[in-house]
Amino acid sequence: MTMPVGLEPSVRLSWRRRIAARFAVASASVLMRLPPRRLRQVLGVLSRRAAPATKDQALAARNAVVSVSVRCAGQGCLQRSVATVLLCRLGGTWPDWCTGVLTDPFRAHAWVEAEGIPVGEGTGMPPFRKLITVSVRR
Repeated sequence: MTMPVGLEPSVRLSWRRRIAARFAVASASVLMRLPPRRLRQVLGVLSRRAAPATKDQALAARNAVVSVSVRCAGQGCLQRSVATVLLCRLGGTWPDWCTGVLTDPFRAHAWVEAEGIPVGEGTGMPPFRKLITVSVRR
């Protein structure tokens, strides 16, 4: 069974931002194949010495990632969230990277948060129970 998925809109990017976003998406496609514990360790190391990202910075990174990758613009939430934090890290910031689940019906999701708010998820995001969070060490 297939589910129809609407792709998120893309934005115009400078060539430098486009290259950085493609690098982040390619790196995320490798990292997302790691076991969850190892992925959390790698992201934890990458988050060191970064400044907390603002909502605007995280949203700009998410929009750039969605603009260069059809998978990230659709249902690729894990790759989209990892690519978003990597792109933010290239700029010296780090939003919170989160994964969580709903139990009835079961659904898993990965997203980024900045200033305590899920970025780019819309207002109707259900209350997922967070399982893994990688935040900036303050």
